[in-house]
Amino acid sequence: MTKNAIEINNLTKKFKDFTAVDNLSLTVKEGEIFGFLGPNGAGKSTTIRMLCTLAQPTSGSAKVAGYDLIKDSAKIRQNIGLVAEKMIMYDRLTAAENLRFFGKLYSIPKQRLEERINELLQLVDMQEWRNTQINKFSTGMKQRINVIRALLPEPKILFMDEPTLGLDPQTTFSIRDITREINKEGMTVILTTHAMAEAEALSDRVAIIDHGKIAALDTPQNLKNMISQGDTTVFSTKISNLSSKIINKIKSLNTVTAVAQQDDYNLKISAHGENPLNEIIDAIREEGGNITSVTNSKESTLEDVFLAVTGKQMRDQATEKAAPIHHGHGPAPKARVR
Repeated sequence: MTKNAIEINNLTKKFKDFTAVDNLSLTVKEGEIFGFLGPNGAGKSTTIRMLCTLAQPTSGSAKVAGYDLIKDSAKIRQNIGLVAEKMIMYDRLTAAENLRFFGKLYSIPKQRLEERINELLQLVDMQEWRNTQINKFSTGMKQRINVIRALLPEPKILFMDEPTLGLDPQTTFSIRDITREINKEGMTVILTTHAMAEAEALSDRVAIIDHGKIAALDTPQNLKNMISQGDTTVFSTKISNLSSKIINKIKSLNTVTAVAQQDDYNLKISAHGENPLNEIIDAIREEGGNITSVTNSKESTLEDVFLAVTGKQMRDQATEKAAPIHHGHGPAPKARVR
């Protein structure tokens, strides 16, 4: 019987009047890659910080690797690794020196530490760069070292907070391959991302987060099936003379659940019912809209799911002004913080 690596019950984090995480409840199975998908400010990183014991929850409870989040925080830190959104390394040290430094903080025996450094450098194909200073590395090379730094103590659970943010495509694919490889060895991986393709490519299950709440949770394919085979359909519509009047008319339809403007001409419209398209077309034409094209894709995407369950596109929410939150990123963690 598969055990749960993480159990979360009504976990909440508030910053004064702003609720970053709102009564979150879910379980993550051992050996699973679990993705938190949502825009900046949705509560993904705050959730990770709480589960890594770097932030106290306002209310609720959780167990990580079988240990209570509040009572057994030291035990949790002994069983997890964290690839933080911001890299934790020292530029003037070489790759091997950085890994050796953090390995000593974890109290890894000297011989085992050297073995582990060699294994991990080989994993990310960085053996030839072991004696090169970090400040001479590209961003992608730094991130590969940052990932294996978190793997030094052989954690049961690895948290990866936006691991490919700002990376070039080649390095992004490399980080994803590394993630799959360590997961094959049995490690549970918790991934936060606002990249739809990343969530879909890596995750066994995905939780779509919207304003600190879970809007949907299932396998990527089941989430997409919810749109393509269920009662909801997502249409892409191009209107040459798109106006706010046309958009408001579409929004007023009972069959329409969400409308997202992509640019000056294109809309994505989420609607339910047996055949809502005719009603949408009629509404556009009633307001003088000139329809250039209307399509609904055979293969739905996670972005379509996000639109259907939250009422907006990912990029729309990502541009909203988030309440200021101090995440406490600072210098390298002390020995017990893993």
